[in-house]
Amino acid sequence: MAHSNLANAKNVKNDEFYTQYHDIEKEINAYIEYNPNVFKDKVILLPCDDPEWSDFTKYFAQNFEKFKLKKLISTSYAVESKVYKKGYQTTLFEEKNPKFDKKKTRIKGKIFTLTKDKTGDNKIDINDLDWKYMGEDGDFRSKEVKKLRDEADIIITNPPFSLFREFLAWILEANKKFIIIGNLNTVVNKEVFPLIKDNTIWLGATYFNGGAAYFIAPKELYDSQKMSNEKNAYMKDGKFYWRVNGIRWYTNIEHGIRYRPLQLMSEKDNLKFNTALVNNLKKKYKVDYYPKYANYDAIDIPMVSAIPNDYGGEMGVPVSFMDKYCPEQFEIIGIGIGALGKKLGIIPIPKEIDKSLPGHSSVWRLYIMVGERAVVPFSRIIIKHKKIIKK
Repeated sequence: MAHSNLANAKNVKNDEFYTQYHDIEKEINAYIEYNPNVFKDKVILLPCDDPEWSDFTKYFAQNFEKFKLKKLISTSYAVESKVYKKGYQTTLFEEKNPKFDKKKTRIKGKIFTLTKDKTGDNKIDINDLDWKYMGEDGDFRSKEVKKLRDEADIIITNPPFSLFREFLAWILEANKKFIIIGNLNTVVNKEVFPLIKDNTIWLGATYFNGGAAYFIAPKELYDSQKMSNEKNAYMKDGKFYWRVNGIRWYTNIEHGIRYRPLQLMSEKDNLKFNTALVNNLKKKYKVDYYPKYANYDAIDIPMVSAIPNDYGGEMGVPVSFMDKYCPEQFEIIGIGIGALGKKLGIIPIPKEIDKSLPGHSSVWRLYIMVGERAVVPFSRIIIKHKKIIKK
């Protein structure tokens, strides 16, 4: 179940997965600690974040004064734009409001804004949200939401998994600051990796527990028969919590944590004391040293903790390296897969070898010869030390 969660999530057209309050708070606090005025006098846009369901809106509304925001804007999809229409129920928030229109609620998105104290209690919080129906359905690609994007200084949300690349391009098109959620494997995408490599964007400040996030998902997705592992999917207080692997924050706002250098050992000490590394090398490659790729001049590093601090050449590391990447410590050279692997300059896998590697769709991949057999590691980022530790 755990390994198929993301794939299943991507099959949900609108990817209606809501981030929990404590995960939002933990990430945003890191930016505040690094720069207390990071949100001061800023207009923040939370696309597709209905405050009835989204904790993003609740969190920023409750911290409006603390963060010294200028304006908070959130938008929501119309009911008819959602996959799970049957599970949608109008809330008292809507029904008791004189603006409520049963027909419009199904076909129009809503916009929520917060700028001032409306209730007269001398504080600005979620009770002061104002809202109205939009002219369109609230899709982030609509003219209405694009206009809101252009007004905003910072965009923060959990975008649809299946539309992450398009959503990121939508943000960068307008040259906006952002903090958003995506899958770690997005790093290897040909549109995203160049942005990572050039330090245009980077991973966020915090790490979801075990690299997986528990999202609140539509109850209609819950199947007690298929989802027998309660650690991965369960119901609590009427809400469905779904564990999705490989989730990370992405941003272009400084948080300071990425400048913490990775603490490493020498090549000799790694091979002497890193038991997990030694076992991995013996089992996978039948060697007791760092193997070299057959089609690119670099050594393979099976795990981030095994990166040697005294190797001057290029190294292939797992994508999880991005969690520890310090731009002052390492240079990212490229990535050994697909079109980006071709651009990097790797020699394509010979046809006679490629036929023996079922499941690998591209000949532009790094591989290691183990006897007469070729072994293709999972996606590898090619890096190099900016400064070698002297022995």
